Amino acid sequence: MATILVVEDEHELAALIRRQLEGAGHTALVAHDGQTALLIAAQARPDLLILDWMLPGLDGLTVMRRLRERSTVPVLMLTARDDEADRVLGLEVGADDYMTKPFSLRELMARVRAILRRVELLTRPSEEVAAPLVLDRLRIDPLARRVEANGELLELTVKEYDLLLLLARHPGRSFSRAYLLDQIWGADYEGGDRSVDTHIVRLRRKLGEVGERIATVWGVGYRYET
Repeated sequence: MATILVVEDEHELAALIRRQLEGAGHTALVAHDGQTALLIAAQARPDLLILDWMLPGLDGLTVMRRLRERSTVPVLMLTARDDEADRVLGLEVGADDYMTKPFSLRELMARVRAILRRVELLTRPSEEVAAPLVLDRLRIDPLARRVEANGELLELTVKEYDLLLLLARHPGRSFSRAYLLDQIWGADYEGGDRSVDTHIVRLRRKLGEVGERIATVWGVGYRYET
């Protein structure tokens, strides 16, 4: 079971989400503004954040940016904004998933389970895949979830790390955007191919010269070149 921080200024909705999470066996913490959310996140180190975009004081995007300066905790963003550009912006600053209000609690819990399941699978690898992966100037340590490029330790989001690990474990193999969406985001994710492209752009930028190894396969998707 996980510790989950709910950051939502609508008190009734926050309480409802908290009851659902606790009913599923999780420990639920609640913050009603961005500054309090950052303090709780630093102290409690939750396993997941459910973060509302529109918050008093620091908005959700600002909270996300500050959080990503020191943490890769997965974030499920909630918002009443339904424009595609807003969804892309949320993903670009580090959200792992995105839900538009109003939403069903059943779907919310399904998204929570999917995120936690992916994180658990990648943070508890079997012995067969636990050994560090070294490809020239790239080094990935699956047990520690550490990535080094050109000897420099990188700060990657959960999705960026998952994408890189999948591509690097199968160098030379081309993966379609649909496959990457299914494997990294889950079959029920509705964000579309743009989510993959956005994360690849960010990943290449963080990897520097090593990022050039992530090749675009036109009309298909991406592959890691050896």
